Amino acid sequence: MMTDEKNLIDKAISSIGEIILGKEQPVRLALACLLARGHLLIEDLPGLGKTTLSHTLAGVLGLGFQRIQFTSDLLPADIVGVSIFDRDTNSFNFHPGPVFTPLVLADEVNRATPKAQSALLEAMAERQITVDGTTHPLPEPFFVIATQNPLHLIGTFPLPESQLDRFLLRIEMGYPDSRAERALLEGEQRQELLKRIKPVIELPKLKELQKNVDSVHASEALLDYLQAIINFTRTDPLYQNGLSPRAGLALLAVSRAWALMAGRSHVLPEDIQAVLPSVAGHRLQVRDDQGVDSGIDPINHLLESVPLPA
Repeated sequence: MMTDEKNLIDKAISSIGEIILGKEQPVRLALACLLARGHLLIEDLPGLGKTTLSHTLAGVLGLGFQRIQFTSDLLPADIVGVSIFDRDTNSFNFHPGPVFTPLVLADEVNRATPKAQSALLEAMAERQITVDGTTHPLPEPFFVIATQNPLHLIGTFPLPESQLDRFLLRIEMGYPDSRAERALLEGEQRQELLKRIKPVIELPKLKELQKNVDSVHASEALLDYLQAIINFTRTDPLYQNGLSPRAGLALLAVSRAWALMAGRSHVLPEDIQAVLPSVAGHRLQVRDDQGVDSGIDPINHLLESVPLPA
């Protein structure tokens, strides 16, 4: 059964790779985030494929897709929807916003005000919307991909640490290598390729894969290793704050998804090491007195300092 699931996932990754060239690791991480029922933050410069990745994922997985362009004048109602009075029925009718879509792209999320950001992040956390005392459940699955340009750009509203923590993973796309860039230059426009993309994983199978992630086994020794990583961040003077219990649960969930994608029914330490930079990178801050110019990479320092289980 695991082999069949691995083959299907590999087929989906291969299909995505026909449009997103030379970026298998970010693609795998994005898919692992979805399988673990989390939300994804992509932080990178404009033009590196953040939006295209979102469109491609939706197409390969057959998910409904909506893009919300975050701007400084965006209102919470523009995201979640609004109740409008109907004179014929003498009552208010709720008109759902774009957040009521299985895959939502929150483009340039740091361009909107904190009030608009909070409306999205509340929906991400609760997976439901309450308007005028009525609760409206969001679709299942519900996957938010938020993109963010570097914070030094003018006109941004940085997400606070508490809201960054709502994202299961943060990844970067990076520049393509020379071979992938040549293929981009010589090939068709990505928009044309997207029009022809067909679903590889249907919705019932996607839900089954998400459910199966929870059944991937994590041994006592593996949990000891995970706890050792978490505890190290709380005691080592390099870090301003240690990883929270929620971060530990996030690391375990993504590691299980990573193992499932590899066709295994159990988690290995290598799974934790593979996803740790994307899970912990936006949650760990270096202390001011340690200096960001110390040359110490906080994730590498963590991996090198915590021994593997015997």
